[in-house]
Amino acid sequence: MSNSPVAIDDLYRRLSNQDKGVLKGKKALIRVDFNVPMTDGKIDDDSRIKAAIPTLQYLLENDCSVVILSHLGRPKGKVVETLRLNPIAKRLEDLLGKTVTKLDTCIGDDVQSAKKNLKPGEVLLLENTRFYSDETHNLAPFSRELAENMDFFVQDAFGCVHRAHASVEGVTHFLPSMMGFLVEKEFEALKNIFVNKKKPLTLVIGGAKIDTKIGVIRNFLPIADTILIGGGLANTFFNAKGYNVKDSLVELDKASIALEILQDAGEEACQIMLPRDFVVSKEISETAETRILNRTKGEKMNDGEKILDIGPETINRFSEVIAKSQTIIWNGPAGLFEFSPFEEGTKALGKAIESNNNITIVGGGDSVDAINRFGFDQNKFSHISTGGGAMLEFLEGKMLPGISALKKHHEL
Repeated sequence: MSNSPVAIDDLYRRLSNQDKGVLKGKKALIRVDFNVPMTDGKIDDDSRIKAAIPTLQYLLENDCSVVILSHLGRPKGKVVETLRLNPIAKRLEDLLGKTVTKLDTCIGDDVQSAKKNLKPGEVLLLENTRFYSDETHNLAPFSRELAENMDFFVQDAFGCVHRAHASVEGVTHFLPSMMGFLVEKEFEALKNIFVNKKKPLTLVIGGAKIDTKIGVIRNFLPIADTILIGGGLANTFFNAKGYNVKDSLVELDKASIALEILQDAGEEACQIMLPRDFVVSKEISETAETRILNRTKGEKMNDGEKILDIGPETINRFSEVIAKSQTIIWNGPAGLFEFSPFEEGTKALGKAIESNNNITIVGGGDSVDAINRFGFDQNKFSHISTGGGAMLEFLEGKMLPGISALKKHHEL
């Protein structure tokens, strides 16, 4: 599928369209994304928990009882004590203002008994779904047991909808299923890029590797007016064009793919802009000595040097394009912004996008981290996605298993 993963949008079932009377007294199974960053058992950022609150509150206000599914980290099918959801249960209690009963498992007689006895307005949080290998293998018996004693399923974990896992896709085979408010918000924001295009449209894309971005870039060649490429991703294009990037992060085996993309861009009349100048250094630290090189002037890198940010000329060129754009999609930083000597590119592009008063959509963990790091006003961005991988696959034109599964029309 190319360009539009939303051709049959009207078949997707949404919580917002359900009759409130039908919901009353029902038991709702909801998949959320509480995969939050933690240090020593403490939550560093509760944004993902807060993002699920509107759907949870709506269900509770309509006299549903709620059973919550989530994963945390990558336990790979084994119980990892540090990845239990106990701290999340405590934070969720604070945000909801009510008791959240936390169980130490997802399946079994105790879980089913707790589900049966759950009363309207009560909340049950089950243990990390990825403690079970059946989750990632999407095995039907596991999905069936998750769905047992529940009346309907709500998908509100946008960060997971690109995974065909039991708690994401599998349960939809056993319950009436619909998208919650968070997933609906994400879906609508990303869908409108394709359905209601506002031009000029600019894709700002960076990060480290080309693999996860190839499909997005190719899918946007006939859609975008300009694609601005920065970060380590740009190095692979430099290498493909014959520029020696020395010790920079680069995917040498992707040169042919990069050249194909540049050739296709010419045929599609989409302008791909690569950095003309960049910041280089032999070390990565807060005290690193840096210098600016301009590849278009024939300036060469020295042995041991790495490209770690875009330079001032590129910042100005990219910012001018952003300022004239009616739609901007940003995924991936322009450089190694975690270190102050290499933060200017990402900071400047983020500021330019923040200042654009048109449609600005941001996704990817690094881009969101940059927004927080540099103190940008989140309210000035049209949409900040909660799912980096899911957003990329959506933009690539793929159908997402966790969303496409919602086309099934079981009755409540």
